[in-house]
Amino acid sequence: MCGIFGATNGSSVTSSLLAGLEALAYRGYDSSGIAIAAANGLQRRRAEGKIGNLQSTIEQSPVDGNTGIGHTRWATHGRPDERNAHPHMTEQVAVVHNGIIENYQQLRLQLQAQGVAFDSDTDSEVIPRLISQQMAQGLDQAEAIRASLQQLKGSFAIAAIFSDSPDCIYAARMGSPLVIGKAHDAHYLASDSNALASKATLACHLEDGDLAYIRRDQLHIHDHTGALVERPFEVLEESRVNNGKQGYAHYMLKEMHEQPGIIEKLLHHYGDHAAGTSLDHAKLTLQHRQRLGIVACGSSYYAGMVGKYWLESIASLPVDLDIASEFRYRNTPLSSSSAHLFISQSGETADTLAALRYTKQLGITSLSLVNAPASAMARESAGFIETLAGAEIGVASTKAFTAQLMMLALLTLRLAESSAHCDAGTVKYAMDSLRHLPEQMRQMLKQQDAIQAIAGRLRRARNVLYIGRGMAYPLALEGALKLKEISYIHAEAYPAGELKHGPIALVDDELPVIVLAPPGELQEKTLSNLREIASRGAQITLISDQAGVDLAADGIQDAIVMPDCNAMAMPMLYTLPLQLLAYRVALLKGTDIDQPRNLAKSVTVE
Repeated sequence: MCGIFGATNGSSVTSSLLAGLEALAYRGYDSSGIAIAAANGLQRRRAEGKIGNLQSTIEQSPVDGNTGIGHTRWATHGRPDERNAHPHMTEQVAVVHNGIIENYQQLRLQLQAQGVAFDSDTDSEVIPRLISQQMAQGLDQAEAIRASLQQLKGSFAIAAIFSDSPDCIYAARMGSPLVIGKAHDAHYLASDSNALASKATLACHLEDGDLAYIRRDQLHIHDHTGALVERPFEVLEESRVNNGKQGYAHYMLKEMHEQPGIIEKLLHHYGDHAAGTSLDHAKLTLQHRQRLGIVACGSSYYAGMVGKYWLESIASLPVDLDIASEFRYRNTPLSSSSAHLFISQSGETADTLAALRYTKQLGITSLSLVNAPASAMARESAGFIETLAGAEIGVASTKAFTAQLMMLALLTLRLAESSAHCDAGTVKYAMDSLRHLPEQMRQMLKQQDAIQAIAGRLRRARNVLYIGRGMAYPLALEGALKLKEISYIHAEAYPAGELKHGPIALVDDELPVIVLAPPGELQEKTLSNLREIASRGAQITLISDQAGVDLAADGIQDAIVMPDCNAMAMPMLYTLPLQLLAYRVALLKGTDIDQPRNLAKSVTVE
C-alpha cells in the first residue's frame, strides 16, 4: 500500500522525487523519505506525516544528486514515525519497500545473532541489512540483491541505490506492483503509472521475480531465472493522469461530480454496439456458464452484491459472492462449468489478486473488472473489463464504485439478451433508463441544501444506522462505509428486515437512521420497518422518491427526494446522496477527506 518513486536523469532529482511521492500519497501518508546517491555517499531525508513535512525537512537541509529513490508509507510494522520511515539504509545501500516480509522476525534474529544492529521496528529493514551482509561475503550488487530476496517470504516491491554506484537504481518485484517509466534521457520508477505521467511517455510493468538495473540511458531486466528479458512498453494514457482538483475543494468532490460523464462514456463505449469490446468477450465467456462467482473487497464487494441481484433476477445466472480475504480459506468445491469475476479498482488488491491466482490454479475461468488495464489482475485473468473511470485520487471510492455498478448493469443486460428468461423489450427498457441516468445524476448532485442541513445534524452523532432492502441493502453498506472512512463516525448497515432480529435494541431517540426506500416491490416493507424504528424515537432520514416520502411523512425528520428511475438505474443514482452526505459531514467535522487516517487507496498487502 506504500508508494515508491525513483528517478535517474543525469541532473537534479530531488524535485522529481517529491513530485512523484506527492502523486503517490494516496497509497500511504504516515511518513515519507528520500535517499539520493550523492558525491559524498548516500544521503537520506525522512519525516513523519505527510509529504509537506518532508518538503520542509529538505528545505532546511537540502540534498541533491542525479539518482534517488523515495517512499511514502502506510505503516504495517512499527509506529508511523520518522524512525520507521523509509528509506532504510546501511553505509552501502538504501532501500525502499512496499509489501510485507512475513519471515522478517526470523531473519532479524539471525542477523542480530551475527552482530547486526537495527535502527527501526519495521520488517523492511532486514532487506538492506541482508544485502550488505551478502556484499561483505564478496557478492556484487545484483548478486547480493538476488541472494537476499531469495531469503524473503511474503510480497515486495523494492528499489535500491548503492553508495558506490551513484548513477543506477535496482528494482525488484514479487507480488506488489512496480512500473518503469521511460523519458528522453531519463528513467523513472513508481508503484503506480499515475505518478509517471508528468515525467515519462512510456511505461512497462515488472513481472514477479524480475530484477531490473536502471540507469539514465540504460535498462536491463532479468527474470526469476536470471535470464535477460524485455518487458513491453506502452504509451502512458492521458486518462490515467492526475490532472489536479480543477477548482474543487477536494479530489473526492471532483470525482463525485465526474460520475455522470463517466456513465455517459461507458454507455457510448459499451452500449448497443459493444461487439468486439471486452464486455462482449465477457458475455461470450459467461453466457453458457452454470454459475458465476464474484470476489472482491470493500466497496467493490458491495458493487458485487448489487451485481448478484441483477445477474440472478434479470440474466438468470446463479451467483456466489465472496469477500476476497476469506475466499481461499473456505476450500469450497469449484466446478469447471462455473467462472469467476474479480472486482478491483486498482487491479492490484492483494487479497483479490491472490483469489484470482487460486482459481487459475484450479483451472477455473477467471475474468476481472478493473479500472487499470495494465494491472496484475487484468494481465493475469482470461479477460478483463475496464471501467474507464480514470485516475481516482480520493482514498474513499466514489466514481470507481459507480463505474463498477454501471459495468455490472451492462454485463447483466448483455447476458440477458441471450437468456430465455428475459425478453427484448425488458432489455430495451432498461437500456433506455440508463441513458437518462447521467442527467438524473447531474440533477441529484445539485441537491446541496437538503444534504447540508442533514449533515449539520449528523456531525455530532456517535453512531449512525443505515438500512435498506434488496439492492438498497448493499447501498446502505456503502453509505455506512463512506461515513466511517471520512468522518470517523461509527456507522453500520443492516437489511431492514433484520432489524427485529437484534439491531432494533440499539434504537433510541439519539440514534440517527438513514433509510433507503427506492420504489419497487420492497418499498412498502421498508417503510413498515421505518415505522417500527420511528415508534422508538429514532431520528430518521429517508432517501426515497416523492411517493415514498409522502407515505412516511409522519415518521421522519428529514428526506432526500429522489427522481423517478428504473430499478436498473437506481443503485447508481441512490449512491450519490450517500456520498454527498458523508462528504458534507466530514467537511463540517474538519477531517482529512482525501486522505483519511489509517487508510490507503490501493491495498497491496494481505
